[in-house]
Amino acid sequence: MSDKPESDHKSGTGPTLVFLFLGMAIFGSATPVSRIIGQDFPVMLAAGLRVGLGVLALSPLAFAHRREIARIRKADWIRIAVIAAFGMFGFSVLMLYGMRLIPGAAGAVVMSTAPAITAAGAILFLKESVTVPKLIAIALAVAGVLILNLMSQGESGGLIIAGSLLVLAAVCCEAIYTLAGRTTTQTVSPVLVALLSAAMAIPFFLPFAIWQGLGWDWSQASPRSWMALAWYGAGTLALGSWLWYLGVSKAKGATAAGFMAVMPCSALILSYVLLDEPFEWVHLAGFGIVFASVLLMSREHARSAD
Repeated sequence: MSDKPESDHKSGTGPTLVFLFLGMAIFGSATPVSRIIGQDFPVMLAAGLRVGLGVLALSPLAFAHRREIARIRKADWIRIAVIAAFGMFGFSVLMLYGMRLIPGAAGAVVMSTAPAITAAGAILFLKESVTVPKLIAIALAVAGVLILNLMSQGESGGLIIAGSLLVLAAVCCEAIYTLAGRTTTQTVSPVLVALLSAAMAIPFFLPFAIWQGLGWDWSQASPRSWMALAWYGAGTLALGSWLWYLGVSKAKGATAAGFMAVMPCSALILSYVLLDEPFEWVHLAGFGIVFASVLLMSREHARSAD
């Protein structure tokens, strides 16, 4: 049996939706975790360690697909390099710098633009057709996160422009990561794409990480920050990338874009839990609308798989 992923969107509908949901829920944890890490670690050192931990975690999972490396086409290598530059290097650095400046709830709000940005990218660059139910689902996602936006801005006293722009740039990197991965995982195993892109990102970080590491007191990081860094690498990068690419390898770009609405919800909830930021019941309205969009996108995906 071939170890290449199925490119047929009609296969594995149930698991595909679960992979998409879990992948985005895990990615959402990057927002509060980045804030915890950024309070103790130098940014480039933390980002470099994140990618290194991700490579270590992904290597055992990708071992069974090692023979596939020799069959990877030049075009796929280029896309993997794009994922490394934007999805691994760009996202990690921009998120860490951005989340040093704004609260976790504010970061979750900015991340809520991901569905719209990714859907637009799928239409523009992947030439995907978007059905009316998918357009409605994406509109619901945007409406839901706008509610979260208004509420979170009130809680945090206003977003700091510089931090918000950095996190928005990270969201754009996340969109590139998804769209490039969507194409690459049609011919390369998802876990291998995640591993190779993480490994190719290491040279981007290495000189900066070494420079910051040599002049930094390693004992000043708290155990909580070390645990957050471990999850940032093994969880959000390794496990999150693997699950997300398993999903996007069998889903259309617009479907994946709809599920990206899960990310800001996860980020906001975990900001309450991990950062002790205040909870407001009115946020349930935003959550309800966002998850309605996910349910509609799930229904549309299941219909197209029949």
